[in-house]
Amino acid sequence: QVQLVESGGGLVQAGGSLRLSCVASGTIFSLNPMGWYRQAPGKQRELVATITSAGSTNYADSVKGRFTISRDNAKNTEFLQMNSLEPEDTAVYYCHGLLRSKNYWGQGTQVTVSS
Repeated sequence: QVQLVESGGGLVQAGGSLRLSCVASGTIFSLNPMGWYRQAPGKQRELVATITSAGSTNYADSVKGRFTISRDNAKNTEFLQMNSLEPEDTAVYYCHGLLRSKNYWGQGTQVTVSS
């Protein structure tokens, strides 16, 4: 009954910014870690960023320095601040979290960056 609900996707011009949000419900325990994945047309799903409940972060090289992941442990919520967006960032972005070794996924939100 744990659910992850994403929001914040949309269309933005190259160089612009978007902020994605993901809210987990149905549990009083913190998902650990939480993260974001993305899948572009014709490509495999790839990890974008992860964050542990202690605040340790990890980023894909392609987004390092441009994206920032954060979380609110009390609310089981995570965010992805995306700056200096490029057309190559266009993809469906998925929220992810682990709880008791079980994977939970959001429904995905479309991010489109125009050139």
